[in-house]
Amino acid sequence: MQISTKFTIAIHILAAVDYFSSDTKVTSELLASSIGSNPVIIRNIMSDLSGAGIIETKRGPGGISIKKPLDQISFYDVYEAVEKNKDHLFNFHDNPSPACPVGRNIHAALDGKLAEAQKDFENDLKKYTIADVEKDIRSEVKKQEAAS
Repeated sequence: MQISTKFTIAIHILAAVDYFSSDTKVTSELLASSIGSNPVIIRNIMSDLSGAGIIETKRGPGGISIKKPLDQISFYDVYEAVEKNKDHLFNFHDNPSPACPVGRNIHAALDGKLAEAQKDFENDLKKYTIADVEKDIRSEVKKQEAAS
């Protein structure tokens, strides 16, 4: 199974935009600093999120804004927006031997199970929202402030 870092970066972007936007202009440079990544990578992921109707970017004083309430943006929405190879979450090896009883039957024995596992995974992603992440971040910040 392979989910790229684009997924977690996209969630980080959304959480940071929400967290900082009330008092700071959120830019790709600010996000890159928070994430520890190159601003070009951030802009590419932002383009995917924008194309999915999740964020809006405005040049100049506008910055980045989230177009939907956080509780209406599921992890699945983010996954759909940024992951390009999601049709087959599990990559199958290319050349199982047709001369081998396991090799010639592995697809019949495994394909349905992998499809079901992928469906379950995608349904699990629908259970969580960006609001869940934002709530947990704010809770952790409060704990850290109280401890200092």
